[in-house]
Amino acid sequence: MTYAIEGLGRKAERLPTSLQTTDRTIGHLSQQSILSHIGNTPLIALQRIHPATPEVRLYGKAEWYNPTGSVKDRAAISIITAAERDGSLTPAKTILDATSGNAGISYAMIAAARGYRVKLAIPKNVNAERKRILTAYGVELVQTDPLQGSDGAIRKAREIYSADPSRYFYADQYSNEANWRAHYETTGVEIWSQTAGAVTHLVAGVGTGGTLMGAGKRLREYNPKIEVIALQPDSSFHGLEGLKHMATSIQPKIYDASFPDDTIEIGTEEAQEMVRRLAREEGILVGPSSGAAVVASIKLANEIKSGTIVTVFPDCGGRYLSEQFWKEGH
Repeated sequence: MTYAIEGLGRKAERLPTSLQTTDRTIGHLSQQSILSHIGNTPLIALQRIHPATPEVRLYGKAEWYNPTGSVKDRAAISIITAAERDGSLTPAKTILDATSGNAGISYAMIAAARGYRVKLAIPKNVNAERKRILTAYGVELVQTDPLQGSDGAIRKAREIYSADPSRYFYADQYSNEANWRAHYETTGVEIWSQTAGAVTHLVAGVGTGGTLMGAGKRLREYNPKIEVIALQPDSSFHGLEGLKHMATSIQPKIYDASFPDDTIEIGTEEAQEMVRRLAREEGILVGPSSGAAVVASIKLANEIKSGTIVTVFPDCGGRYLSEQFWKEGH
């Protein structure tokens, strides 16, 4: 299977063996699984929000091109494939994890394609679109205290697993090394190839830390001068689903706070305003975590004299259309 790249040209490396899926050929037609379409997402230039100059350019990695519409497909397929390989996931076990929505949707899609059951601990205040998608996939949901956010969901998942460990494969995306490895093996490779090695800064939000740690490590191997910038909400009470305010949250084991060159904190309202602007000025419909990524990237762009900044758009905006911030005057 060829791992072709859209965007700035060039082809990336072949999809790592650990993440490959089986394709069948019938006659002259290749019968590809939906899982074969994970990764290889385009890089999009932002041209009106922050006009490109010969000195500073800004790009977003369009992760909504993944099958479920989010970056979490990468980590989920890596986690599940690694567990199948080492025997910790078998058809008799149910995939269990805590999620704010996107990772759960990715597990659900992959499980449906491979014949597994899924049980998720999820904050009760996760928006209606995500719950409906999970229900459509047939996932069993355990809703947790909304005031405890993703940390409450993590505690619940641990409780469920501890009560009956033989019944579940606990994916534990916050601690699973296969999470960041997915981005080391794919996302970082793609960014380097798509920018023809011109990338100077990576800006990524921190939820599990997988994207930032994995892609960041790979890019620094290509060029140690590349700067890795983390972004997170500016308070413990925020509306940026999927992101963590590290000072007041359970810190993911796979995240090393000393790894980023800098951390930028973003407010919920400025991220939501950027979501509206991206839709109306760039034609790009994304979620609030993507809005936060662009706000952080523009702040960085205004501080440097030259460079190519790449950020990650974790998901599309379609699963946020019921949110109040879309209303005029909100």
